[in-house]
This record gives sequence, C-alpha cells and structure tokens, in this order.
Amino acid sequence: MNKQKWIIFVTALLLIGGTAGVLARFKANQKLGRAGVKTSPIAGSRNLRVELPESLSGYKSELVETPAIVIDTLPKDTSYGQRRYQAEDGFQTVVNVVLMGTDRTSLHKPQFCLDGAGWTIDQTEMTTVPIERPHHYELPVIKLQTTKQLVMEGQPVTARGIYVYWFVADGAVSGDPSGLKRMWSLAKHLARTGELQRWAYITYFAVCRPGQEEMTYNRMKELIAASVPEFQLVPAPVVGAPVSAVAAGKQLLLTE
Repeated sequence: MNKQKWIIFVTALLLIGGTAGVLARFKANQKLGRAGVKTSPIAGSRNLRVELPESLSGYKSELVETPAIVIDTLPKDTSYGQRRYQAEDGFQTVVNVVLMGTDRTSLHKPQFCLDGAGWTIDQTEMTTVPIERPHHYELPVIKLQTTKQLVMEGQPVTARGIYVYWFVADGAVSGDPSGLKRMWSLAKHLARTGELQRWAYITYFAVCRPGQEEMTYNRMKELIAASVPEFQLVPAPVVGAPVSAVAAGKQLLLTE
C-alpha cells in the first residue's frame, strides 16, 4: 500500500471514529430532524408512511408492501414507501424509500441487498439527473449496472439491472457512494444543533435485456425527473438568494 493510500485509509478511520464519538456523546439528548421526503402518520405506530405519488402522467402504479424480512432486519423505527410504476408500453421501475428514525443503521449499502438477491454489480458511476421542478437543479445520484443469471422455460437467460440511488435529508442531498461525507455532515449538524439529521435512502430499479442498458437508464431518468418533485422536499430555494441565482438553479444541494 503506497503512501497516498495509507493517508486515505487513516483519514477514513479517523473520520469514522470521530463521527461515532460525536454520535455517542449526543445520543442521550438528540432530537430527530425533519425528513426530506413527504410522509404521513400511521395509526397506532410511531413510524411514518413515505408518500410516493400514486398518479404520474403516462404511468400507472401499485403499492408494494415492504417484505417482512426487511422490517424484521432494520431498526424498528425505520419508515418505508415503495411503489411499482408501469408505463403504457410495459416498462417498469420499482421505487423504494427507506427513512431512518433515531438509528442511522436503517441506511445500508445497496450491495448487501443486491448481492443477497443474486445480482452482481458490474459498474458504479456517480452522475446527475436534471430536475426542472420547482426549479432547475442537478440531482446527484449513484448508478449501478448489475447482472443476474435467470432460468426461463428451462433456458439460462442473462438479465441486466439498472439501480439508481441517493440520500436526502432536510436541506441536504448526497450522491456519495462511500457514505463518509454523509456521516460527517450528520456529525457536524448534530454537534452544532443537537438535532440528528433524518436521512432517507431513495432507490429506482429496472430490469432489461443485455444491450438495452442505456435506453433503460434514459427511461428511468425521465421517471425520476417526473416523480421526484412529487415527494422529495429538497432542495428548496436558498433563503435570501438573488432571484437570478434561483432562476439559474444555483442552489446549495449538499452542505457536507
């Protein structure tokens, strides 16, 4: 391991250790921040329902129940929202939101779920998706290209999966796959305000045939652009920002 890699490794350890120390120190007195997504209360529960849009132009949707194994595995104060969207030509995408409570371990790396479901991650890319409502901004996302071998009618079939995800809290959006910046943001915010940022993990997943990856991702970007303004509360216009800056989309998306 060369010198530069050692420096990165040690810095990461210090960052993780420092974050853990701050979280432990403030846990007893912390208050939970607002969510960066639309929610509604669930009768008889302290958890919330994440309100994904039921109706989108050109799509029909159906509610997807969160599997019991997920509910039993993640912290009890985790909240969920999941829908399957189908276009008129049959194109489908599953949208899922996991909203943490006081336990930040609700937010997990997608590699665990994808590997467990038999998907192999072939490529990871940090990119952006343009959003035009309520004003223009570039949404930072992580795009994974995955592969899974299926058997259909007794024959082996190769399927591709396009998995797009990001994280959002009140006033902040993160497209950092390592999670280190998000953890540092959480620790700084907690130390400064005594409030625990309530992060949500948002995912879009679609399956296609080999060779259709680019077309599938373009369709997913269209769905993201249409649906995100309906349920994501971030980003909001910067208070006191010049009108010209707001019109140009020069918003503070990430304060990590």
